Amino acid sequence: MATVTHVFSIDYVAKLLDEDAELLQAIVSNDDNLSYGSIISVYTGQDEAITSLTRDGMEELEQILAHARRTADEWNDFLEAFLEAFVDGQELIARIKAKSPR
Repeated sequence: MATVTHVFSIDYVAKLLDEDAELLQAIVSNDDNLSYGSIISVYTGQDEAITSLTRDGMEELEQILAHARRTADEWNDFLEAFLEAFVDGQELIARIKAKSPR
């Protein structure tokens, strides 16, 4: 693995990928979803941190989303199963479904 010299905040990744930042945060909240070292916590205070991704992490996240969006049914299944497992996401799911399809 190459030395990491910069990272991307979740909010910035969301803008770059035209995705919902809460959706991305939900995905990376389980660090098993991306390769080890792809998710970085940047501490901004004693009890404050933001989640950031390496370039590899951003690419992995993009692949997860592309795979989930192969069909409308797969996208809906992904939203229902994944988000319900990791967040109390009915409002988030509704907002993302309203933004779909891609």
